[in-house]
Amino acid sequence: MDDLKPKWMERIAAAETEAALEEIRVAALGKKGEVSLQMRELGKMTPEQRQEAGPALNALKSELTDAIAARKETLAAAALDARLARETIDVTLPARARRQGSIHPVTQVTEEITAIFAALGFAVAEGPQIESDWYNFDALNIPGHHPARAEMDTFYMARAEGDNRPPAVLRTHTSPVQIRSMEAQGAPIRIICPGRVYRADFDQTHTPMFHQVEGLAIDRDISMANLKWVLEEFFTRFFGTEVKTRFRASHFPFTEPSAEVDIQCEWVDGQVRVGQGDDWLEVLGSGMVHPKVLRAAGIDPDEWQGFAFGIGIDRLAMLKYGIPDLRAFFDSDLRWLRHYGFSSLDMPRLQAG
Repeated sequence: MDDLKPKWMERIAAAETEAALEEIRVAALGKKGEVSLQMRELGKMTPEQRQEAGPALNALKSELTDAIAARKETLAAAALDARLARETIDVTLPARARRQGSIHPVTQVTEEITAIFAALGFAVAEGPQIESDWYNFDALNIPGHHPARAEMDTFYMARAEGDNRPPAVLRTHTSPVQIRSMEAQGAPIRIICPGRVYRADFDQTHTPMFHQVEGLAIDRDISMANLKWVLEEFFTRFFGTEVKTRFRASHFPFTEPSAEVDIQCEWVDGQVRVGQGDDWLEVLGSGMVHPKVLRAAGIDPDEWQGFAFGIGIDRLAMLKYGIPDLRAFFDSDLRWLRHYGFSSLDMPRLQAG
């Protein structure tokens, strides 16, 4: 027994891993360990011998157990320190480069339009993209025989056989938002209505879904002169240069009188430059709100009048940022988006009025 203690203490102190330490514990204190076998020999001893050897073996077992536990704690702490040193991260190093997304030109131009008209006192109104036949056509004085109501031009929602409810359509313009806003707010009112609209058309300058913004101003003494000023002020701020407009007589069911609006421009190497030259480019339709439209929205046309206009947001983006094909707006081509997209921190830079 005098040799057991230094022997096992030396082995415990020399253990380099927890696995090696466990092997030492089993060899010393396990069921077939050396100390355990010595304790089995107590039954063969005389009472006097047991009285002397028993306490000594118990003390040895206790010392070895304590030494193993202490060495295990030391090894665990050393392993943790080594792991922490191995996995240390230098938080002062630059972060991994992450590709940032970009703001779509339509979103950017919508924000620019909203900022300009907000400065002119217009609020933003929104409405559902699936509209009833009444809001999309009837309330806007569009007769039943009008070509716009044909299925070749308008997307009608499918209905079950025998369903006699009024048809629902994907809105062909944001004008229904004007009707809903006038119903809810009455007059006077000054709003713009940006949003998605749908028409059955697809080519270089048309897509089945596109974005449109319409404006509406209703008051007691509004005239076409106010409409012209608002549009010229908008175009000047949007394009960053003074833009002249030209009104040409036209016809829309929801306005009377109606006018197509052209903006001053010139063509250089196939590119259009707005605000200079002697050419004209048609950009929108406008006019004074038809009395029947006011009456359908619950406004007395003998007391109130106003103007309305509508323009394609996608087309404005094409003009301002030199984008040649409307269909590319909806192709989800990352190369196109990185080229024409905007940083999320880019704020609309608009010419002050």
